[in-house]
Amino acid sequence: MQRRAYAPAAALAAVVLSAGLAGCGGGGGAGGKGIDAKAGQSGSSVPAGPPGKYHSLPEPCGYVSPGTLRRMLPGAGEGDEEEAKRLLKGQAAITYDTDRRVGCRWKLETPAGTRHLTVDFERVVSYQPGMSDEARAKQLYERQAVAANIPNAKPSAGASSPNAKPSGSASPGASAGAQKDAGPAPQLGDASAAPSAPSSAPASPSADPRLAPRILDDLGDDAFVNDRVTATGTGVHRDVTVVFRSSNVLVTIAYDQWTTDKQHVPSSQDLQGKAQGLARELDAGHFGN
Repeated sequence: MQRRAYAPAAALAAVVLSAGLAGCGGGGGAGGKGIDAKAGQSGSSVPAGPPGKYHSLPEPCGYVSPGTLRRMLPGAGEGDEEEAKRLLKGQAAITYDTDRRVGCRWKLETPAGTRHLTVDFERVVSYQPGMSDEARAKQLYERQAVAANIPNAKPSAGASSPNAKPSGSASPGASAGAQKDAGPAPQLGDASAAPSAPSSAPASPSADPRLAPRILDDLGDDAFVNDRVTATGTGVHRDVTVVFRSSNVLVTIAYDQWTTDKQHVPSSQDLQGKAQGLARELDAGHFGN
């Protein structure tokens, strides 16, 4: 009688283990070494969209040069180099997936007022069949521009309602679109250290038309700047936000100045110029690979 051949137990276990690993693979890889898991909808013949140019993000606090930080936070640690290093080091935002979202914030307090700077990077991955990562990033950018009432900003076809809350703001958080695409989105830490204006004090844009909220044509693939000033009983607060898209990465820079001297409103030209200079510096660094 012919004997039935049996595979050795070790070999059989190896086969089962290999099959299990193959079924569980495809997660997003850190440092650009992996591929974001995405596929068309179940039963759909539409393939997943092309992946984006960027597969990782930089370490945010170290991505901004010390010279730029000193210009944006004038007088930081003046006369005390150790204090200056502490202030310029920044505080990294808390995220749950640094391959998808990172951020950093800095705060400078002086007797005359306070300055805050926040930088937020979001790497967009599309989980919509047939839509590329870059197209999804453009869609999210346009949503933010429309929600901020930027002149000439128009949503692309299929973009969400303009009333949707933008994902880039002075207090960065995961965008609604990213949450829909990627399930539980990585959350940034609370940036509430920046003073918020009371709802009873309406925000006003820059009085100079040349510095009004507008589309920027010389930054990234798409960009806009927003500028608001608010007067309260204790002082004047100006917020400048620059949002730009480079391929499938959205970058938000929130820069504000609070002064107790109501006779000297923080300068739009100063804050906008420095925020845009930082944006160009970040864009030129090419993010993660």
